[in-house]
Amino acid sequence: MLERNEQGETESLMADIGRRARRAAAPLALAGTEAKNTALLAMAEAIERGSTAILAANADDMARAEQTGLAASFKDRLKLTDERIAAIAAGIRAIAALPDPVGDVLAAWERPNGLRIERVRTPLGVIGVIYESRPNVTADAGALCLKAGNPVVLRGGSDSLASSRAIHACLAEGLTTAGLPADAIQMVPVPDRDAVGAMLSGLDGNLDVIVPRGGKTLVARVQREARVPVFAHLEGLCHVYVDRSADPDMARRIVTNAKMRRTGICGAAETLLLDAQLPVETKSAILADLAAAGCTIRGDEHVRALYPEAESACEEDWSTEYLDAIISARQVDGIAEALAHIDRYSSHHTEAVIAEDPDVVGRFFNEVDSAILLHNASTQFADGAEFGMGAEIGIATGKMHARGPVGVEQLTSFNYRVRGSGQTRP
Repeated sequence: MLERNEQGETESLMADIGRRARRAAAPLALAGTEAKNTALLAMAEAIERGSTAILAANADDMARAEQTGLAASFKDRLKLTDERIAAIAAGIRAIAALPDPVGDVLAAWERPNGLRIERVRTPLGVIGVIYESRPNVTADAGALCLKAGNPVVLRGGSDSLASSRAIHACLAEGLTTAGLPADAIQMVPVPDRDAVGAMLSGLDGNLDVIVPRGGKTLVARVQREARVPVFAHLEGLCHVYVDRSADPDMARRIVTNAKMRRTGICGAAETLLLDAQLPVETKSAILADLAAAGCTIRGDEHVRALYPEAESACEEDWSTEYLDAIISARQVDGIAEALAHIDRYSSHHTEAVIAEDPDVVGRFFNEVDSAILLHNASTQFADGAEFGMGAEIGIATGKMHARGPVGVEQLTSFNYRVRGSGQTRP
């Protein structure tokens, strides 16, 4: 726990960060597309030039993660490599290549009295992003917010602080190169929880929205305590339903990829639902593939009959986001029972159906209430970059303003612009 004077210092620090972010809002909202893209491209180049320093900082973070016993899935999120740094730079360039959303006319119409009305995209405001163990979010969030004309306050987890600082230095260099306000992308320099509390309170009215990206405990705290709007998902409890009409080879490939490509991301499959009428050899092969890839299977009695090495699933397993090489699996009586299971346990993040029957696919798309629905594709595609958004800050599972990947368009609001020729209202 901080001493009283340290708490006061954190409060003062965060208040100053909020004020500086608010001052950056007006010039950033007025910045042209060329200036923003110049900054983004300079950021990407700075990250590539600074890869040695970034990797050194990440090595320090990884060493601390080993000492503290950080879970393997979280270490995978934390770890940077030459390839991942190259991907971060490529992601920033992809954001630069996106159309500038600011000023986009969403709709236009004329009233009988001659008034001409437009609905036009505008920056959302000052955004706060709170995240854990993901240094790449520093670049993704900073770049996305800049493209949408929003200042951003970044608060990375203590596990990734050194890596995030090294990446942030490259973002700051890009802003300077383009002549944009240095305070447009700020990083909270202290790891204590009081900094999070200050952001949740809104930084004296200077923060317009918060995006949390982390574990269940962090997101639950943000949703419980935030005094400003939140774009968030609490869990990525993702389901894959394999229908009797599924192509067997396709089903095997998709299920293994959905679970095992990267187990620690929010789009990883956590529950497998197998149609009772799916051929026994297909069901057995799917389970054997998962086990061969290193996945622990927790199944109902039908699954354990098919694969005796499976552990017995309990009620808690159906509502658990493992973020690890573990999957819960059960047999269901067709699409109706699959839909009932998903409706009961889903976190409304991402669900997939593997089927060739168009009626099954139609029911799945029409009746499942989740942000992302996939047909014959892995849940690991639940990612803004894979949607062509360049990158994302997170996946929003609410229904207000933003849902699904939060990219540049979701980081904008709009206003109405009304043009007249002297009209008065009778």
